[in-house]
Amino acid sequence: MERLKVAVLGAGGLVAQRLQQRLANHPWFELAAVAGSPRFHERALRDVPWVLEEPRPELPDLTVGDVTDASTVADLASEGVVLAFSSLPRAQAAELEPLWVNGGISVFSNASAFRGVEGVPLVIPEVNPAALESEGAPLTHACATNCTLLPLILPLAALHEEYGLETYTMRSEQGLSGGGHAYMQSALQAGTVDPNIPGEAEKTEAEFSHILQWQGPATLECNRVMRADGHLVVVEAKFGRTMDAKGVHKTLESWAEHHALPDLPSAPVKPLSVVETIEATTHLFADGESFPLNPDPSESLAAGMAVVVGNIRCPDSTTVQFEAYSHNTLRGAAGGVIFLAELAHWKGLLSTKPVHP
Repeated sequence: MERLKVAVLGAGGLVAQRLQQRLANHPWFELAAVAGSPRFHERALRDVPWVLEEPRPELPDLTVGDVTDASTVADLASEGVVLAFSSLPRAQAAELEPLWVNGGISVFSNASAFRGVEGVPLVIPEVNPAALESEGAPLTHACATNCTLLPLILPLAALHEEYGLETYTMRSEQGLSGGGHAYMQSALQAGTVDPNIPGEAEKTEAEFSHILQWQGPATLECNRVMRADGHLVVVEAKFGRTMDAKGVHKTLESWAEHHALPDLPSAPVKPLSVVETIEATTHLFADGESFPLNPDPSESLAAGMAVVVGNIRCPDSTTVQFEAYSHNTLRGAAGGVIFLAELAHWKGLLSTKPVHP
């Protein structure tokens, strides 16, 4: 099968390099270009400092282009690049993503600038895939969600279908990499971190309501903790129908089985893995079937793409308490946005042929 030529918008950042890593051996997408900020413009990609723990995979011999230049977009479009993955900061994304879209290259964004904007679908493949579909026009711009949302919404989407969500509270414990590589390194060197994440709770709540099409009372508190990767959420939710812990467990397992997307390269075997107790190191790279400890994300595309749910309790017949955990730079960022583009391509929504009959 001929692979689609794609670009990454971002060269040296943590998410940009997660994107490069996951595209190095992708069966559907060929990394054909990287466009970055002026500090990396015209540098060989191999000379851009590598910030991920895993070794740099074998990447194409590319020179970093100027992400701000319309001629870069025009040249790449003429060379057959049809899709760009954006890891740009919010302000840059707001200015530059339309430049790429208007230049004929569809943009799938990890940035928050266009989340919830009319005409730009905000989608989690297992939760609201139909939101990708427009009225016959090719999909040119789409967004993945905030990394904190994934461990919150996947379990609650499953339980909402069965029991009818009425209200929830969430407290997060978020890994340092969610603040970027420089932030993470500074905190690790200092041995301390400010737990406050301004705007994170409001953003997570708004995206939850948008994707699930649910309106109800919620209380969210988001905190940064001294852990490199992995976002943990502690949730209590109240429902309209009665439940018990055994039924909750069964519902999560059943939903995960029926919402798996096995045709997509980045899909976990099942989107939820239910365990007794969450272990931050053991469960970080959950793939929906097992818990590999040191996978190579350039080869094992499912690793880190499942959400782990544990410590399930029902203090009364309409309330459930649980914890959930996911890899924030894989499922919550680079892996999630590539997963979303896979779904769009599989559905035939891009301006190219779909990959299935």
